[in-house]
Amino acid sequence: MTALSLAASGAAWADVSVSYSAPQQFSDLPTAQSVREQVLKGLSEHFQSLGKKLPADQHLSIEVSDVDLAGREEPNSRTVNEIRVMRGGADWPHISLRYTLESGGKVLRSGKDELSDMSYLNRINGYASGDRLRYEKKMIDEWFAKQFGAKAP
Repeated sequence: MTALSLAASGAAWADVSVSYSAPQQFSDLPTAQSVREQVLKGLSEHFQSLGKKLPADQHLSIEVSDVDLAGREEPNSRTVNEIRVMRGGADWPHISLRYTLESGGKVLRSGKDELSDMSYLNRINGYASGDRLRYEKKMIDEWFAKQFGAKAP
């Protein structure tokens, strides 16, 4: 099992660790390795920013087992890079993950969730239109609020 891991901690907020199991097998990530890494880093940073809303004595572990980004990559005849096209059909974002929230060595909550947003193009999104992960971030925000009762910072 190959895993990329990023962790953030601080005295003012909960410790959050994010890992990715077999990211090379994820349903839909950019084909360019550097862009794939940027996407995974962006997702990790977003989970970690949400962790700031949890009590300082808690630790949240998240293992992401699949990512399917909003839209689909399509070849671009003008450059070597693909472009991501959002059509609002069967191209909604989806993330599979497991999580464990602990405090003082005791598990407070754990589970496996499938995050998805089938109406991602038909809802108000407060993230900048240039944010490549704007639809995924909104979906993660809603999951986080539902699971942990904490809204995005």
